This record gives sequence, structure tokens and C-alpha cells, in this order.
Amino acid sequence: YAPDSWDALLVAAAAADVPADVLVRAGLAVAREDRSGHYDRFRNRLMFPIFDTQDRVIGFGARAMGDSEVKYLNTPETPLFSKGRNLYGLNWARRAIVETKRVAVVEGYTDVIMAHQHGCEAVVATLGTALTREHVRLLRRFAERIDVVFDSDPAGRQAAERSMEVFLAEGAGEFVAAGFDVRIA
Repeated sequence: YAPDSWDALLVAAAAADVPADVLVRAGLAVAREDRSGHYDRFRNRLMFPIFDTQDRVIGFGARAMGDSEVKYLNTPETPLFSKGRNLYGLNWARRAIVETKRVAVVEGYTDVIMAHQHGCEAVVATLGTALTREHVRLLRRFAERIDVVFDSDPAGRQAAERSMEVFLAEGAGEFVAAGFDVRIA
């Protein structure tokens, strides 16, 4: 949880001798534009650490706990983190994906967490962005079948349709000929 404070992380980091510019480069703090100093990027949010496939934290997703206009906020693009190249939960799901050769791609962090809690381990999520060609290439390394399971609301349906365009652009016909299977639930 990120407290409802403009500088809780900055204060804690200073006490641990972590400079503010390190937090800025990691996407956790923002330099003030109108005066000197910094402020915490994430405030009053439930935090979801995002891991790479080697279980290293590379960024965060955060859900607003109050009435923020921005419901979800991710770490910005950094040398370590890219929404379009990473998938939430792949570090946990990789073993099950390799074993079953299948993966379900869902929309959100809590979708992944709930699936894993109920024994569905081959589940990952996009990071607040549409499925990208880089996501497809990454998943092809582990799976032979991808099930796109986005929400049934209009945004989810549109995202599912856009994902088919990505599969086609990435050569879905070649995937199918090679035994690769893509489905939309």
C-alpha cells in the first residue's frame, strides 16, 4: 500500500540513504516542475509489484483507493520496465505454461491473482495496455495455445478484437501452421 502522502516513500528512502534521483529513474518519484524537490508518484494506492521472469521487481501497478480520476497507474517506461514488453504474473505462470503449453491472457492484476488462488496457474495479464506483438513473441517461447480472456464490457471486447489484429500482424497463419493455437473467450 502506498500511503496517502506526497513524500512517504521519499522520506523512507532518505532515511535509508537512497537518493531521490534513484527513485525518479525507477519511476517511483517525480521531479517537481515548478520548484525544486520531488514527490511520490504513487499515493493512496494498492501496489502490485511487477516481476520479470527471473522474479526481480521491475515496476509497479497501482490501483487507486480513493476517488482518483486515474483508477490504475503503472510505473512509467524505464530501462527495466515496459508495459508493452512485460506481462503481469509470467514469473508465477511460466512453469505451468511450459507444462501445459497453454496460457490465458486476462486484463488485470486481480484477475491473475484470483486465477492463481483457485488453481489456474497458466494465467498472465497485460499491463493496462493492449496485447502487443512483443507480448505474443514472449508467449510463443512458452506456449502453443493462447486463450485471450478479456472482460465482456465494451472496452474488453474492443481489446480482444485488437488482439486478433496483433496475432494476424504477427503471422497468425504461420502460428497455426506450426501448431500454435489462438482463441478468444
